[in-house]
Amino acid sequence: MQAMTEDEVRAAFVNAAPDEARQLAVPHDFPLVDWDHLDFLAWRDPLLRGRGYVVAELDGRPTGVVLRAASGSSRARAAMCNLCHTLQPGDQVALFTARKAGDAGARGDSVGTYMCSDLSCHENVRLAGPLSPSEVRASVDRRIDGTRHRIEAFVERVVDVGD
Repeated sequence: MQAMTEDEVRAAFVNAAPDEARQLAVPHDFPLVDWDHLDFLAWRDPLLRGRGYVVAELDGRPTGVVLRAASGSSRARAAMCNLCHTLQPGDQVALFTARKAGDAGARGDSVGTYMCSDLSCHENVRLAGPLSPSEVRASVDRRIDGTRHRIEAFVERVVDVGD
């Protein structure tokens, strides 16, 4: 992923109001981000409970979306993240929704998917061994490529104004 400044990260958000983008809290370790080894940037807001952010590159341009985590907890024993396909304890996967960009978002349209609660998909796909005895792992490179493809597809669904 290309290196970005805080201002560039804020400008990348397609479904945030200008005030919302200006006030968002970047990750506390933002100055230490290793951009060369990052497929996408994702983090939970340390100040606003239930909010998260994802910035992915679409057609070479950074594109960010504001996420909102569903309130409540899962009663499932285990759940799978739809992005990194990692099997997690049920309370470590949450439904995140994102308001669509443009007029669709202004009408209240949104898209959602289940993600790792801490948005750590980038790290999870790099784990070598399975997290549970029944989990089958593909090669790390295939998992990384699949996760990047799925996060880009999710961001494209937010950006898509044709719906």
